[in-house]
Parts: sequence; C-alpha cells; structure tokens
Amino acid sequence: MIRVLYISRPTLFSTPGGDTIQMVKTKDFLERDYDIKIDIETSGKSLDYNNYDLIHFFNIIRPNNILPHIESGIPYVVSPIYVDYSEYDQKIRGGFTAKVSKKIGKNKTEYLKSVARWVKNGEYPGSKYYLIHGYKSSIRKILDNCSALLPNSQNELNRIKSDFSFDAESFIVPNAVDSSLFKKETNAVRSGVLCVARIEGLKNQLNLIKAIKQTDYHLTIIGNASPNHIEYYKECRREANDQITFIEHCNQEELIKYYQKSKVHAMVSWFETTGLSSLEAAASGCNIVISDKGDQKDYFKNDVLYANPSSIESIKSAVQNAYNSKGSENLLDRINNDFTWEETAKITFKAYEESISNHK
Repeated sequence: MIRVLYISRPTLFSTPGGDTIQMVKTKDFLERDYDIKIDIETSGKSLDYNNYDLIHFFNIIRPNNILPHIESGIPYVVSPIYVDYSEYDQKIRGGFTAKVSKKIGKNKTEYLKSVARWVKNGEYPGSKYYLIHGYKSSIRKILDNCSALLPNSQNELNRIKSDFSFDAESFIVPNAVDSSLFKKETNAVRSGVLCVARIEGLKNQLNLIKAIKQTDYHLTIIGNASPNHIEYYKECRREANDQITFIEHCNQEELIKYYQKSKVHAMVSWFETTGLSSLEAAASGCNIVISDKGDQKDYFKNDVLYANPSSIESIKSAVQNAYNSKGSENLLDRINNDFTWEETAKITFKAYEESISNHK
C-alpha cells in the first residue's frame, strides 16, 4: 500500500474553494480504485512524515505553506493551481494595491500580500527562507526539488515553464466532475442564471450583477464572502436588486438542484485555472458563460460563450446568447470522457508510482 500525505493552505476547509474539491475528490477516487491511503493536513502544523511514502502539495501560489515541509527527505509532487492575480491587482483593485502592483510586479506583490495576511489575520508566512528570499525564489526552490509537477492543463504547465524555466517531470492531471452527482436531466425545466464561487474581486460577481440588471433574468449567487474581501461582498449586496439572490456556500450534493434548474452558469472571473463550478454546471446541462482569462480554453474550447470581464456589455451579451443557445453536446461528451475523477485518479497514481520509484 502507498501512503500519501496531502498538504495545503491553512484555510482549506474554513474557506473552501475549488482546490478543496480537487483534493477531497482525488483522495476519494484514488482510495476507491487503488491500493493507497491518503491523509489530508493543512500547513502550519507539526507533522510526522515518517508514516508516508510521498507528500502531495497543492497551491504553489502559497509557497510559504509548502517550504517548511520539503526538507523531510520524503519525495513530493505538486499540484500548482497556479493562479495569476496580476491583471486583477493592477487593473481592477484600485487604490494603493494597484499602484504598488504596477510598480513592483506580480511576484513582489504576492510577497507583500502574504506579509499583509500575517499582519491582518495572523497567518504567519511559515518559512524563514520565504521571508528572506521572497516569492519567486521560494517557488523555484519548490519546483527544483519536486519529483513531479501535476498541473491541471497544458496551458498551466506552459505558464509555469515560462515564469520559472521549469523543465522537470510533469503529468497533466485534469480537474474533473463526479459523474454520479452531476449529470444532465433531459426533461429539467430551467430558468435563470447561476454563479457558484467564493465572493471576491477575482471572481467578478459585481460586474455580473451589473450586467444581469440590464436584462430580465434572475441571478442566484452561491458562495461565501472571502475573508479578505468583505468590503467587496458588501458592494455586491449594495449593487444587487430583487433580481439577485445570495445563498451561502453549499456542498456538492446541495448544488445539484441549483445546477439542474438553472439555464446558464456564468462565472466571468479575472483568472481561472479550470473553473470547477463551470465544469460541474456544464455536466449538469447548464449553458456556460466564462471569461477567456487563464487556462479555461483547454477545457471549454469553443463550446461556451466567452465574455470580457471588464465589460458589462460583453457579459450581458454573452449571458443573453447563452440563454438562447441549445448548448453543446460536444462539451458534455468531452467532460464524460476526459474530465472524470477516475481519469484524474489514474494519472495521479501513475505520477505517484514513478516519483516513489525514481526516489528509491
């Protein structure tokens, strides 16, 4: 039996997101189909590595959460979930953060964010190396010593190679949907627009609200406010009218009924590595509106409607066109064939076996 330790951000379960689903579902399907035992832990704890054959880290954009654990002598792999906040920081956030980000660039901006989380929320950066050498050097150190990288798409891998001159072993591990939960009901009666995501500036719910107010549609937003974006959440509530309904975070089983009755799922984020809720919504029969920011085209290709996240008119037009569209059977077929947790587990297990074997 292979024993694997999963480690990710301290807020993995208190502020759940797509990475939470990715970790839990990967664990579930690996343990179901292979001779493997996985424990999930959050960074910041003192952990005993001796019981494990391999460590699997998630979220390389928080290198300070990973660095304290890489000197154990245990081989490790990394699912990067390499989100790029730079366009949002420099063009949208406004104020002091935007000015600083434009001047110092994305790597130093991310370093300052981690320091700010330390000051504001008590999230200690976790590593002296990180504090001394900074964001980019810390990520490079993690990459240089990992046994394999497990990005969610070819585009994500290309971005990492470009930013860090990385050229080690890699396995493209798709993000996925649980086909036993999310499936299209042919006779479902659908209406309205849905957006499932944490409420924060990067997800761009405010512009979606403004666009929907120029239509006759109803919008349901499901998700909690990100702890560091409470003011943004309040602004969304102030902008909303009776066309907009807010619902707190739901687990996957609870989401099924919302996906099944919605006509369109719209998430016009400033960046997505996958857009997991868009993938789940598509599998459930929703027509999809997304932005073209990030790595999403590797998943959705030309089978969805794309919107410019900065343009209210573009978002409105995309939602209207999606609302009147028949949807894409090609996308449904691709999800059912390529983006299942069984496929994710198969490729991940191969990466584990090779990493352990090469280390020995």
